Amino acid sequence: MLEKLIETLLFRSRWLLAPFYIGLVGALIILLIKFIKKFVFIIIPSVGSASSTELILNILGLIDIVLIANLLLIIIFSGYENFVSKIDAVKDHVDRPEWMGKVDYAGLKIKVIGSIVAISSIELLKVFISISEHDPSLLEGKVLWEVDVFWLVIIHLCFVISGVLFAVMERIMHPPHAHAEKKHET
Repeated sequence: MLEKLIETLLFRSRWLLAPFYIGLVGALIILLIKFIKKFVFIIIPSVGSASSTELILNILGLIDIVLIANLLLIIIFSGYENFVSKIDAVKDHVDRPEWMGKVDYAGLKIKVIGSIVAISSIELLKVFISISEHDPSLLEGKVLWEVDVFWLVIIHLCFVISGVLFAVMERIMHPPHAHAEKKHET
């Protein structure tokens, strides 16, 4: 009887995660406000006066926000369904994402690292575009600028290598079934 009570308590404790996912929905709302603010107050007013490079950098900033919002949504849906409860309210809804209910914890890790690599790529692209806009030799602390770019590239490569290693580990731990491989060959 005590064992059943403990197991029931442990199983129901998963609901303690629900406020975390609701908090992530709040973070999604904050990102939406940030996106709208950047679009309305920075991009639209600067369309006529900004250089194409400045405009591209601002748009890349919007893409960053969208990628982070997509990542949050994946974490909210997958995390909730994997650890708290299935989302039955939209089970047969026409707009239910196809991946919902199919992304396990390992798949979620791969999606998170993939998103981080994409975000890091955009940040690195923004730095490279900024460099091409300016003559680096005119910048004060040229050596510091070059060191910063060097470390950004190193950090990005660490993200890429981590992503590849996560994918390889997942492939080793869960190899595709033989019949799935035959399907892909045809």
